[in-house]
Amino acid sequence: MTRIYFYFNVANKREVISDLVLSALIKRRQVTIFTEDQNAASNVSANLWQNKQESFLPNVLANHTLAAQTPVVVHWQESQLFQDDMLINLTAIEPSFFSRFTQLIELVSGDEQDKTVARQRYKFYRDRGYEIKNIDFGQANLVVE
Repeated sequence: MTRIYFYFNVANKREVISDLVLSALIKRRQVTIFTEDQNAASNVSANLWQNKQESFLPNVLANHTLAAQTPVVVHWQESQLFQDDMLINLTAIEPSFFSRFTQLIELVSGDEQDKTVARQRYKFYRDRGYEIKNIDFGQANLVVE
């Protein structure tokens, strides 16, 4: 069954995404980052490539020819998923395909609208019997098992 983690009180999602991807790569995990659209996916991908001045986090967009061989893929469509290890959901809704993944990570900022849609996703997962781990980002370390 998919392990679901809700990180809340996330002040900087861009930074947390980079930290999650770095931690996953160190542990030789595969990551799919799911975004609202291709423009958002391009922005996430660019941010990972420009992670820090001294480093980058290699990744490709889902429509790249090497997507099936790359450990980090940034996706915006529900078709042609290339792996089923770790999913970071950056959309306002629960992805219909989330249950094929070993681990799902949801990031929730302090913004009231973000919290409202996150509560709806949380209820969706809980109502289907998934155990959810809540992590206050201000007081905990990242969890990439």
